[in-house]
Amino acid sequence: MLIDLHAHSTASDGTDSPTRLVAAARDAGLAVVALTDHDTTIGWAEAAAAVPPGLTLVPGLELSCRWTPPNGDRPTELHVLGYLVDRAHPGLAAALAALRDSRLGRAERMTERMAADGLPVSWERVAELAGSASVGRPHIARTLVEAGVVSSVDEAFATLLRTGSPYHEPKEDLDALAGVRLVTEAGGVAVFAHPLARRRGRVVGDDAVLAMVEAGLAGLEVDHPDHAPEDRAHLRRLAAELELLVTGSSDYHGSNKRVRVGAGGHTSPAAYEALLARATGSAPVVG
Repeated sequence: MLIDLHAHSTASDGTDSPTRLVAAARDAGLAVVALTDHDTTIGWAEAAAAVPPGLTLVPGLELSCRWTPPNGDRPTELHVLGYLVDRAHPGLAAALAALRDSRLGRAERMTERMAADGLPVSWERVAELAGSASVGRPHIARTLVEAGVVSSVDEAFATLLRTGSPYHEPKEDLDALAGVRLVTEAGGVAVFAHPLARRRGRVVGDDAVLAMVEAGLAGLEVDHPDHAPEDRAHLRRLAAELELLVTGSSDYHGSNKRVRVGAGGHTSPAAYEALLARATGSAPVVG
């Protein structure tokens, strides 16, 4: 029973539509896949309507958050996966609307700065590529690839879109503890996404995990493509000590990343059943 609890569609920064994503998940031999687009649940309805026989869809999302250490050190970006939330919960809905508006303005300002410096990109094209999705840097990256400025989305992120680039702009995020509480209050299950993905930048220490557990964190995403073996082992020990769920995933983004859906990491059936037992906000969709 193969279970992948982290995948993205065109509702955020993936390249597969929700319909195509669930089809690809079934083609990959998965029994369960979670749709966890960034800061949005807009893809849920389409994915639910297209779930093929033999596949179960877990509706979810991935919240953009930040951890601010009590000692005053600079904040660190992190992500919280929220599974089976009540999408109509007022607090969660308001937070998602604010994040969506912030991402939209940020992407527009970054694109306009690039265009002002003579790069062949336009906000109109970025918005067109995003469609109804939560627009973000991946859509700018795809525009840059299309215009021949860079050869790949990865190259765009490593150069023009990286932190420190003259075109980069900080993103507005939720406080990590507030994000965990929102997921829990909305009847969902909060899992810390790729906690030690060091290739992405700075990571937080175990103190942050402890604080998030006190706020209601239920699990750690341990088996992730961006985790080194020693970091997976550390997270597995930490999860055991804190009695947290251990999950695994591909963090699939379609052609924007090399990892295929169902590859890179899986969640055990026991962990999946424990996650379902904690959720009260919504239910899986069985094909």
